Amino acid sequence: MLFNSNAFYVFLPIVFAVYWIIPARYRWGILFLSSYYFYMSWNVKYVTLILTTTLVSYGTALLMERTEDRKKKKLCMATALLISLGILFFFKYFDFLSESLRDVLKRFAIPMHRTTLDLMLPVGISFYTFQTLSYVIDVYRGEVRACRHLGKYATFIAFFPQLVAGPIERTRNLLPQIEGEHTFHAEKGIHGAKMIAWGFFKKVAIADTVAVYVDTVYKVPHHFTGFPLLLATLLFTFQIYCDFSGYSDIAVGTAELLDIDLMTNFRSPYFASSIREFWSRWHISLSTWFRDYVYIPLGGNRKGLWRTRWNLLVTFLVSGLWHGANWTYVLWGGVHGLGQILEREWNRIFPADRKKKKWLSVGLTFAFVSLAWVFFRADDIKDAGYVLAHLFDGITNPAAYLAEGRRQFQMAGMVQASGMKTLLTSCLCILVLLAHDYLEQTKSVWERLGRLKKPLRYALYFLLLFVILYSRQLGEYEFVYFQF
Repeated sequence: MLFNSNAFYVFLPIVFAVYWIIPARYRWGILFLSSYYFYMSWNVKYVTLILTTTLVSYGTALLMERTEDRKKKKLCMATALLISLGILFFFKYFDFLSESLRDVLKRFAIPMHRTTLDLMLPVGISFYTFQTLSYVIDVYRGEVRACRHLGKYATFIAFFPQLVAGPIERTRNLLPQIEGEHTFHAEKGIHGAKMIAWGFFKKVAIADTVAVYVDTVYKVPHHFTGFPLLLATLLFTFQIYCDFSGYSDIAVGTAELLDIDLMTNFRSPYFASSIREFWSRWHISLSTWFRDYVYIPLGGNRKGLWRTRWNLLVTFLVSGLWHGANWTYVLWGGVHGLGQILEREWNRIFPADRKKKKWLSVGLTFAFVSLAWVFFRADDIKDAGYVLAHLFDGITNPAAYLAEGRRQFQMAGMVQASGMKTLLTSCLCILVLLAHDYLEQTKSVWERLGRLKKPLRYALYFLLLFVILYSRQLGEYEFVYFQF
């Protein structure tokens, strides 16, 4: 079920009404039923996978807590990790590794029959798998207690607002809220509704509208050169951000309607002044997950300079692979890992007052992140290489650079009056987004709007709704991160 679908527009009000009408002690049951209905609306068969992962992590956590034997605890944890990661590997990575091995053997003239399963990737499998893994590891470490109530634990894993694309919640934050009782707070509900509206603005007014241009170019990048490649790359930079952060905003807002607080997943990432800072602002739930369960266990920065560099690189390579079964994602992760290593070395050798050069640092970081997104969006490494090699062809003559870009767009049938109007509207919405994110760094935009006079404030709210409704008629796209 898409957040931006008619089914969800009916589903959410029903869940909201029933949740607050019934007695408080039964509300977790409504969340359980609605979460599993939400997931099964994609594919009923794959509900067995999330149930298996849930039951295994639930049972092994209880066993770990009931034994004092260190070896038995390790065995329980290893069993849970093996089964959960095994399911993830089977559905997400088997075909990828099989094809990669076949390509390697082919280079050595060793024949190998094509062995692929061609299975549909269960939606959200990477997200709920990581949530169960962190729960099991936290119980093993003694940081949280094992949940005794299977129904409430299953609800924690399958909680529908963040089930299929995060944020990846930690046990200590979400599980106690599932177990506790809740009271409706009008102010919190209103804030949740505003978050949902802002998330839809990002998704339908920016991500979905620019997707047409991005897909046209990246589907056949070798048909373009120069400005079209640069424009598509810049538009994808905002598409991926608005698509994913839009989902997170809708998830956070939906949870607030139910008096549940999810973690903030994005904090104005394109205003980061370093790559390291970018990752403290982008997909925060995942970056902190890899920090706590991969980087630190590898040794973090505690074992010398070279080991720190290695740990960083490995963490980002694994992060890239988590995003998708394709070498382009691994390379994207590696680029960010190497970027952080080089950035740290530069700052170590040439320390400087970053405040004096903040906007230069922000610009360079944005450029680096945007170029790195090429690997994330391209279908394969060959296409990514072509895009990067031809982004700036002819840019020394700006007028000719733009004119040639227009000619290529015309040949691709992309320069109609309606199409250009939509593109210009999307660019205006991007400017609104940037203004929002800039202001959000110091104080909540919603608080700022709350200080405006009612007529002006409500005019802005209605304008936001109008833009959402207008943009929605242009097309409906699945959220990008559903494929992970």
